[in-house]
Amino acid sequence: MRVRLEGIAQSFGSHRLFQDLTLDIPSGELFTLLGPSGCGKTTLLRMLAGFVAPDAGRILFGERDVTALPAHRRGVGMVFQDYALFPDRSILANVAYGLDARGLRRDEARERALAMLDRVGLKDLAARLPGALSGGQRQRVATARALVIGPELLLLDEPLSALDVKLRVELRALVRELQQESRITTVFVTHDQEEALSLSDRIAVMDRGEIVQIGAPVEIYGAPASAFAADFIGSANVLPVERIEAGERDGVVRVVVVGQALTARDAVLSASPGAAADRLALVVRREEIGFVADDAPAGANEVTGTIEAVEFRGSVTGYRIATAVGTLYVDAWTAVAGRVRRRGEAVRVRLPEGAVVVAAGQ
Repeated sequence: MRVRLEGIAQSFGSHRLFQDLTLDIPSGELFTLLGPSGCGKTTLLRMLAGFVAPDAGRILFGERDVTALPAHRRGVGMVFQDYALFPDRSILANVAYGLDARGLRRDEARERALAMLDRVGLKDLAARLPGALSGGQRQRVATARALVIGPELLLLDEPLSALDVKLRVELRALVRELQQESRITTVFVTHDQEEALSLSDRIAVMDRGEIVQIGAPVEIYGAPASAFAADFIGSANVLPVERIEAGERDGVVRVVVVGQALTARDAVLSASPGAAADRLALVVRREEIGFVADDAPAGANEVTGTIEAVEFRGSVTGYRIATAVGTLYVDAWTAVAGRVRRRGEAVRVRLPEGAVVVAAGQ
């Protein structure tokens, strides 16, 4: 089912959160709302669920205007951050609740609930109460309860945030698998960039009530539209651009950062030679910066600096390097680098032309 929000406005007292917000989610897509706390992503989700009414605008499910419809008439399944399970009912009764509320025969409701519990690997625990389950198991129950009613739209409000890292990885894979099997249009809310990148067909990056960029994960990561989007999706170095000197060739420009000229990929802005660099930034991913061997000849896009901090993380080592263009953060594969460099060591690093993107500044 296609989902559209048209001209949405919303205020809370004197604070205006949304103004003329529009969003189009194709049928069967897993669409993620990503942003920091307070950016409006949960409010949008609650609007889709029917818990919050917009001050202006329309919400369309297919061609049906549901703006004024109450939550129980929208055909939506929702998984809450705290799971919202009934503590005094069995797991089976929790999953069957929505079917019971829709008037399904008791035996049929139980059969369908058991089948869904089997799908999420909890059929053998059907008689237990939620308090006897782990956090990951409760999350599976909440997902099963949302899916068993056969919703046209599935809403997920940060359902994995309370779980440990390993369990989050396992369960987000299950969520993606279930969504692809059912092809239910799904809206997922998170502030976790890794979840967004691994789960989504498309992501909307939000900041203070505005959608600053929409795209596939690889598009947003590789060509962020702003410094905010670049820094929120992935680990990025954001350097202020003083001016654009000249266009070298299609899609490539020379920019000046703290007095040093660097060649950059103009993936976002169509900057003309000599253009003012107001609100521009150079975005460089940590993992795309490479160390240059001490005996290598000087090359393009190189800067020198001193390592200020080292963070060994096993397969990857993180470095904070003081350079003339500002502090650079570098993530290097430990095995490829051959050794872990030391604090205080003088180094040269290269910013590859294809890995540097001119983006709108904050």
